[in-house]
Amino acid sequence: MRNWAFFAGLGLIWGSSFLLIKVAVESFGTLPLVSVRLGLAALFMAVFLRATGRRWPVARRERLGLLFVGVFNTAVPFTLITWGEQDIDSGLATVLNATVPLFTLVFAHVGLADERITPQKVLGLGLGFVGVALLASRDADSVSPNPLAGQVAVLVASACYGLSAVMIRRYLRGVDPYTVAGGSLMIGGALTILITTLTVPLPSLADLDLQAVLAVITLALVNTVLAYFLFYTLISTWGATRTTLVTYLMPPVGVTLGALFLDEPVDWKIVVGAAMILGGVVVVNWRRWQRPAQPLPSTVRR
Repeated sequence: MRNWAFFAGLGLIWGSSFLLIKVAVESFGTLPLVSVRLGLAALFMAVFLRATGRRWPVARRERLGLLFVGVFNTAVPFTLITWGEQDIDSGLATVLNATVPLFTLVFAHVGLADERITPQKVLGLGLGFVGVALLASRDADSVSPNPLAGQVAVLVASACYGLSAVMIRRYLRGVDPYTVAGGSLMIGGALTILITTLTVPLPSLADLDLQAVLAVITLALVNTVLAYFLFYTLISTWGATRTTLVTYLMPPVGVTLGALFLDEPVDWKIVVGAAMILGGVVVVNWRRWQRPAQPLPSTVRR
């Protein structure tokens, strides 16, 4: 029962991330928001790693792998999603983020010998990306304008998560997962804060909306740090394959929250598009559920 509660909580937390980003980005701006979020989360994780005696990997290959994950599983996708949500609905961003398993499949075919694309997986990929095309067509809909650039930014972020999953599987399999999570946050946070201080004027504290400040703090401590602990607790008790089913909870949560709190429209295109994307992910993974196999590690995101 506890694991089911953790599973539902994780789906709600990650599904709500896109709403919180939408609430905060107008007040903070893209890079300052990401810097504050990652800075707070990285500080907490650094204390945790030190208190539990966890150490950074020694091997050069593993350190380079951790650097890659810090950039492409943290700094880049967090920034792209936040930038994209300046212009597109939070619910749409949640649905587009559900394409991560499809991108993972493509990269795994190239980078991992035991993860090859089959006709069934091609069918799933096709179904998923037809759903993406349907969502992109909403750009021309005057009722719900969602500029293509913002959608592409979220899709590129999803591709970064998929590539990072393959890199973790290939180069960081022997590294403690909390070290990977904490290390990637610290690297991504340091990089984002450096770029922000060099390129972007920081927002005045007087101009920050209290709601936006609370949203960023929640993103850092709940949607990033707490979500990490829930995720890895479920991985250790349920296994990776079952835990990654949380992907299917995120779109309905994100779309519902966006409609309830931000009055975002829910039309037939987002419903059908989301169903096609999730259907594609189901098709891709169907055999894996029927016959146990070693799954790709799921990157921690949102």
